[in-house]
Amino acid sequence: MDSDKIDKDELEPDGKKMAARAAINAIAGAIPFVGGLISAGAGYWSEKEQEEVTNVLRQWLQMLEDELREKGRTIAEIIARIDMQDEKIKERIESPEYQSLMKKAFRNWSSVDTEYKRQRIRNILANAAAAKTTSDDVVRLFIDWINLYSDFHFEVIGEIYRNPGVTRGGIWDNLQRPDVREDSAEADLFKMLVRDLSTGGVIRQVRQTDYAGNFLRKPAGRSRPGHAPRTAKSAFDEIEPYELTDLGKQFVHYAMTEIVAKIEFKEFASDG
Repeated sequence: MDSDKIDKDELEPDGKKMAARAAINAIAGAIPFVGGLISAGAGYWSEKEQEEVTNVLRQWLQMLEDELREKGRTIAEIIARIDMQDEKIKERIESPEYQSLMKKAFRNWSSVDTEYKRQRIRNILANAAAAKTTSDDVVRLFIDWINLYSDFHFEVIGEIYRNPGVTRGGIWDNLQRPDVREDSAEADLFKMLVRDLSTGGVIRQVRQTDYAGNFLRKPAGRSRPGHAPRTAKSAFDEIEPYELTDLGKQFVHYAMTEIVAKIEFKEFASDG
C-alpha cells in the first residue's frame, strides 16, 4: 500500500509537467511570437512559473477568440441587412473607402465594451453600405463617437431626439433617474455628460435662426436689483431647452436606426 502511494505521488508532478508542456507547445504553435517568448523563457522560468504563464496566455487567447467571434458576428449581421443583389451596394462594400471604414471600426474594438455599442457599430457600417447620405469623413466621426461616449451619453441623445426642446431636468426624469442632490457625484456626472455632448457638436440649446439659418443672439437677461438668484443653475434645469445638431440627427440616423435583416441566420457553435 505504501509503495503504491509513493509511486502515485511521484507520478503526479510529472503528469502536471507534461500537461503544462503540452499546453505551452499548443499555444506556441498557435502564435509564433508567443512561441519565441516561451522558448526564451524555458531556461529562465521554473516549471511552476511556466504553468502560471501558460494560464495567463490561455486566458488572453480566450479573450482574443471572444473578440474575433464578436467581429465575425457583427460582419454577418451587416451582410444580412444589406441588399447584396444591388450592384451599387456591392461596389460600395468592395470599395477602398468602405474597407477603410471597416478597418477603423474594428481597429479599436476593445473600446466596444457593451452589446449596445456593438449594435451601434453594426448599424453605422450597415447604413454606410446601404446609403450614402453623408460623407465618409462624417461616418468616421460617428465611429469615433462610439469609442468616446458611454451608453449613458447615447441614452441622452436618444431622449433629445424623441423630445426636441426637452430640458435637462426633463431628460433626467424621462430616463427615470432617481432624485439626487445638486452637489452629488450623479449631478456632476450629468452636467459633464451634457457638456461633453454640447462641446462635441452633438446637442445644443435651442436657438432662434433667421431665414438664412444664422443663429440669432440671445437677449441679455437682467435681474432686478435685489432679485438676483442666490443659487447656481441646477444640473437639472427646467428652463433651457435642448435639441440635436444636424450632425447629431445624422448620427441617430446612422447609429441608432436599425436596418431590418433581410435574411435570418443562427450562430453555429463549434463542438470543439
